[in-house]
Amino acid sequence: MTPRQARPPEAPAADSPTRPRVEGDREREILEATLDVLVEVGYDRLTLDAVATAAKASKATLYRRWNGKASLVVEALAHDKGPAPEPPDTGSLREDLREAYCGLGGLATPRQTALFGSIITAITTDAEFAEAFRKVVVGPKIATARIIWERAAARGEVSPDADLEVLEPALAGILMHRAHLIGQPPTPELVTRVIDAVILPAARATGTGPVTGTGTPTTTPDPKDLP
Repeated sequence: MTPRQARPPEAPAADSPTRPRVEGDREREILEATLDVLVEVGYDRLTLDAVATAAKASKATLYRRWNGKASLVVEALAHDKGPAPEPPDTGSLREDLREAYCGLGGLATPRQTALFGSIITAITTDAEFAEAFRKVVVGPKIATARIIWERAAARGEVSPDADLEVLEPALAGILMHRAHLIGQPPTPELVTRVIDAVILPAARATGTGPVTGTGTPTTTPDPKDLP
């Protein structure tokens, strides 16, 4: 994995104002070791003891910097992705989405796909981890998608009826489904296919706003007409 620049110093954890930092190369080594252990055993079986052993550090060193497994793993995942790039602004929804998902830091590497697979269960069972993961790792992605779609709407590329709350995460959802359930990692070609076949037609369609009422069809189809 390509080494990353050290991130700017962060404020100590809110729940422990005096918690000291592990900085520079040593911090990166611990975060990389965390990712290695995470891929090997998954979130549920990961322990700070195992990370300390892999990083050749003492458990006390880890506890001086991180208040537990959840905060350590979330910071390691954020370290792996790196700083969120500026939202693309090409003047086209299609190209903005392609650049956001195929450009630097867009497509997941096989390692990142494995990392996500190792935390899926924790997202639904560990409230502390899930909250931190959504805020630190997912939050910047949601913000980028929102900016892209709001700009497209302002340019008139999106139907006034479009439900942006549904459309914004749709591309990521399809790609994750194919990667983790079907076993087809995303490629630039796949990203483009999904954008052209699903996302853009949905963005331009009318009558796609939030559903109201019961959603019950006004007529019942004849069984012989069903596929």
